[in-house]
Amino acid sequence: MTTVAWITARGLFGRRRFLLLFPLPLLVVGLAVLARWAGVAASEWVPPVIVGLGLAVMLPVTALIVGTGVLGSEIDDGTLLHILTKPLPRWQIILPKLAVAAGVTALTVAVPLYVSGVLAQGVRFGLALAVASALGALTYVAIFLVLSLVTRRPVLLGLVYVLIWEGLLSSLLSSTGVLSVQQYVLTVADRVAPTSLLTPTVSLPVALALSVVLTVGGTVLAIDRLRSFSAAGETS
Repeated sequence: MTTVAWITARGLFGRRRFLLLFPLPLLVVGLAVLARWAGVAASEWVPPVIVGLGLAVMLPVTALIVGTGVLGSEIDDGTLLHILTKPLPRWQIILPKLAVAAGVTALTVAVPLYVSGVLAQGVRFGLALAVASALGALTYVAIFLVLSLVTRRPVLLGLVYVLIWEGLLSSLLSSTGVLSVQQYVLTVADRVAPTSLLTPTVSLPVALALSVVLTVGGTVLAIDRLRSFSAAGETS
């Protein structure tokens, strides 16, 4: 498992795709610093910057880039086929990749969200955003990881989920929030540091339960899909 994790990390950090992770975190922190320097009230800039850009865009897009990259790139260059020839249980391939992808995503988004939260309402709010975003990173990555195994267009389908389901529909239909990872993140952050700056639409038990269901379900499905992965390395 350590070897798989090392190969995954080396492949992820050695690709140009990794450079795509930096602009959004820098933009979030930059806007937060600018708003604080300009004396803008937190209630005016937190919703568009931290929630609208940080949680609704930076977190899922980062997870999408990383989550689809840890297997998608290996499918493209044939590395995955080499790994599959080894006598390894499929869970020993999926779990290290999930851990690396979730860790990279969580670190990438938690730091700028922590800094932005501290600027907005103090250390506790910053920690709440960091903890909640780490939970969201794991859930998102599990979803996008399995997408890279079940379709040839995981990035496209991931963007449809993020932009259409979580972005458009959740803003129009509050009932869709029960299947929105973004809402789970908001709920956890609001519970860790209660604030009027966040407006979650689901309860904490629902948020935690569905996060676990999506994470475990995505992981199990990815393991099962990898077991039946064709020798040609094609996805349907």
